[in-house]
Amino acid sequence: MSRRVTPALLASAVLMAGLVGCSTQTRPSQHAPAPVEPKAAATPTPQVPAGRAPQHTFAVGVRQLKLNRNGRALPTTLWYPAAGQSGGAARRSAAAAEGRFPVVMFSHGLGGRPDDYATLLTRWAAAGFVVAAPAFPHTSAGADNNVLDVLNQPADVSYALDRVLALGTTADDPLRGRLDAERVAAAGHSAGGVTTIGLFTIARDERLDAGVVFAGTALGVGTAFAGAAAPQLFVHGELDEVVEYAAGKAAYDKVPWPKAMLSLPNGDHGRTMLKDKAALRVVSDTSVEFLRWSLYGDAAAKKRIPTDATRGDIATFDDHL
Repeated sequence: MSRRVTPALLASAVLMAGLVGCSTQTRPSQHAPAPVEPKAAATPTPQVPAGRAPQHTFAVGVRQLKLNRNGRALPTTLWYPAAGQSGGAARRSAAAAEGRFPVVMFSHGLGGRPDDYATLLTRWAAAGFVVAAPAFPHTSAGADNNVLDVLNQPADVSYALDRVLALGTTADDPLRGRLDAERVAAAGHSAGGVTTIGLFTIARDERLDAGVVFAGTALGVGTAFAGAAAPQLFVHGELDEVVEYAAGKAAYDKVPWPKAMLSLPNGDHGRTMLKDKAALRVVSDTSVEFLRWSLYGDAAAKKRIPTDATRGDIATFDDHL
């Protein structure tokens, strides 16, 4: 699959306004012009051919990668399907399960870290996905929380994807032969949701076949969705105190491809999604079935999505998949 990444991103003051609520730092004073949006060019059908997702769950392994893009340290956590009995905590450097698995690149929110999302991401790995989550140099926990640096993060994700996919062809690497480079998605929360949208707009990485956006907004990266059709799942709490629900819905409305939006009437910016067991089940089950359909091409999984999304009346579901 060919790859095209647009020129370097321009910093946007409106992005700072939209995401500064995630940070405890003093609001920066930088101002810069909004990015110029490229003309959208979308094909009408998803890229992934029909297939079938694994019908069982896997044990989960976890390892760390030390990545660096031109001086930008990107330590990356990798969760993957592992050999052995399913269930239990992720096992450090466990042997990989047999098979070839799609890859999901996950971007954390401002002041966050990959481990904050382990409960959700390990569920994805147990379902048959390799999940790679870089910690960004200026927006992760303990960093300077420079929100404008979010606009450099789509390029970070593309670089990290380069290095992760290279493991699949590296002699003696435990993931050699285990990665399906033709089935790749991006996902992210809050500032990571901005990062994810950017990977389908002004920094389009055409290796990506699907996206999952949690509490995201298009501020700074625009809504000129470009390239081949890539189904999108948006998840947003209607009581979000940081990124207003309307901002996420506005970005979702601009997606020209198959799409769906899972709305949590009692959901906030993310605590509900990750801490409330009932909400977590709805979010994890819906996103797993979405990824099974969009990356494995599993038609049966697509049929299960609305049922998972509306279980228990915890969420509403706008379905245009």
